[in-house]
Amino acid sequence: MNHFQYIDGVLNAEQVELSVLAEKVGTPFYCYSSATLKRHYSVFADSFPRGSLVAYSVKANGNLGVLRTLARLGAGADVVSGGELRKALKAGVPGTKIVFSGVGKTRAEMKLALEAGIHQFNVESEPELEALSEVAQSLNREAPVTIRVNPDVDAKTHAKITTGTSETKFGIPWSRARAAYALAGKLKGIQVVGIDVHIGSQIVDLEPFETAFRKVVELAYVLRADGHAISRLDLGGGLGVPYITNNEPPPDPQAYGAMATRVTKDLGVQLILEPGRLIAANAGILVSRVLYVKQGEAKTFAIIDAAMNDLIRPALYDSHHEIVRVNEPGLNTPRRKYDVVGPICETSDIFAADREMPELKSGDLVAILSAGAYGAVMSSAYNARPPAAEVLVKGDLWSVVKPRLEDDAVFGSERIPDWLQG
Repeated sequence: MNHFQYIDGVLNAEQVELSVLAEKVGTPFYCYSSATLKRHYSVFADSFPRGSLVAYSVKANGNLGVLRTLARLGAGADVVSGGELRKALKAGVPGTKIVFSGVGKTRAEMKLALEAGIHQFNVESEPELEALSEVAQSLNREAPVTIRVNPDVDAKTHAKITTGTSETKFGIPWSRARAAYALAGKLKGIQVVGIDVHIGSQIVDLEPFETAFRKVVELAYVLRADGHAISRLDLGGGLGVPYITNNEPPPDPQAYGAMATRVTKDLGVQLILEPGRLIAANAGILVSRVLYVKQGEAKTFAIIDAAMNDLIRPALYDSHHEIVRVNEPGLNTPRRKYDVVGPICETSDIFAADREMPELKSGDLVAILSAGAYGAVMSSAYNARPPAAEVLVKGDLWSVVKPRLEDDAVFGSERIPDWLQG
């Protein structure tokens, strides 16, 4: 469920007309719904036992307004860089609710995280373990550690967002898990607290999750027998969202939570979950204006002022996003097939191909749905285009939570060398 609905013929974000925002903010812009963020977080968090930590995956949408909204609901944060760690702290997430993931943590990032008193490091390699040990000792601290194990389970999702098979860069191979924990147990400054696993993103079947979780539970018993204190299981994120409205929907969070609870209940551990897309995707849309409708030899192109620099998912993953008119079409509105494209000089700058839609004309506003995750965070200034502004709505209130950049902010930090001056 989301809170983008037609009211009196105009698409609203909660109680704010998107056409009004378009006039005041300009297009393109992202719009996020506080009510949808709250609902998605609450439904997910309520699906797990008391004491579980829901660490929202900041990489999905790291806007400070979004993070503060979730922090006030009690969310923790899953971060993958020092920048994301700083953002989470600035947004009000306590260090004790932050987990640090990622395969390439630097020593400076480790130091920052230790000083912030984070909940745990999800370590992904033996060299990282050794580096973390050295940093922790230099600060006279202990680093709470889970080791991310790679269970070699196919999540049956897009190849570019699969992380749990042996071919990917993520986690320590299953065959080396016990040896890695043995190393961790010997290193000074390292406190083993649990196991971490994450098999991919946009997963729409519970079977791969259950297979991976059962393997991790078996490993937990083995590691306890080896003398390790396994008190936490970090089960990662990855539960899919319904991007395509006519497909069979993914499992609901209650079914996912019930399965995870059933599989892990005999261990007596804290569960840690890292949802991102599930919370943010359908809480955000990208609003754009039609610049031109161009009749080609074989196709009709609706050229809009948003582009792949604003939302790269269709170009990168061939992802599907529903596109609707902001002004609700009437029952008798003709329907046409369009390629909905942006103005960037790339053939891949396309949001939809041969998409049947109510007739469009120059000046119409459209909303690209399910754009709240991996949208603005992956944007760029390609073609020297300032990325879309971002707006957060709560009821009838709205605020620009990231303004559109001026030219000086887009390329003003570039410098012409002395020998080219004059």
